[in-house]
Amino acid sequence: MDEHGALAERFEAHRGLLRAVAYRMLGSAAEADDAVQEAWLRLARTDPAGIANLEAWLRTVVSRLCLDMLRARASRREEPYAWHAPAGEAAGGDPEREAELIDQVGRAMLVVLDLLGPAERVAFVLHDVFAVPFEEIAAIVGRTPSAAKKLASRARLRVRGTPAVPAAELARQRTVVEAFLAAARDGDLDALLAVLAPDVVRRADPAVLPPGRDPVARGAQAVARETRLFGRRARHAAPALVGGHAGAVVAPHGRLQLAIAITVRDGRVAEYELIADPGRLRRLDLAVLDPPVLGRP
Repeated sequence: MDEHGALAERFEAHRGLLRAVAYRMLGSAAEADDAVQEAWLRLARTDPAGIANLEAWLRTVVSRLCLDMLRARASRREEPYAWHAPAGEAAGGDPEREAELIDQVGRAMLVVLDLLGPAERVAFVLHDVFAVPFEEIAAIVGRTPSAAKKLASRARLRVRGTPAVPAAELARQRTVVEAFLAAARDGDLDALLAVLAPDVVRRADPAVLPPGRDPVARGAQAVARETRLFGRRARHAAPALVGGHAGAVVAPHGRLQLAIAITVRDGRVAEYELIADPGRLRRLDLAVLDPPVLGRP
């Protein structure tokens, strides 16, 4: 095997890790692949004899590329909430691979990561997910180790959020939310009626509903029948912390479309609201229900 082939083989041994880092930073399989490919091109133009730790070198290159991409995205002020899939990923991407990546990271996590600033996101992903030391992160984000630690800390607080109720109550709320989402996905009318309070109220932003549909629906029968139609969107839903309570986000391709604020009383859904207005979504306090796990996935 020639020198170039040996270098390519060494790179391939790290490709999975690099893709995992890039996907968590960018939330896009296509963009993650672009970053990893660019890292290979840069490696191919570099003398490997001068690289003491190839994994760390590649991780640094990919992280800097991702940081640049996130900053460019922010400077364009792209609308993060849209009623369509990201360009290129719905039609030209690999749906099965995209779904696998989303399952690994979590829809709610992807949504909340998208709310972080570029440097915060990079610092959080590298430290809290991949256990990279702050000295290495500091060089990537152009800050001191202490400043990099603060970036990760701020991001961690945003990701975890602040529950408005004790842990036991939040767990009970989550159980109801998961039952509601499961019944909606299955289109199971009986299961919906079991999880909805008899006098349940559904509210919705107009953009969520078909033309002419009332933004308020009342009563378990009416809301359950309507919620069955929500089943297609429920495939892209996941529990999340919404305004301090257990709710849900709907995020095809990991990109937020709408949030569901849910009120649980006596073990049933007493009220829920479908929030899709971009301004309201920006002001909404969203977080994950499960704390991130330190270490490689």
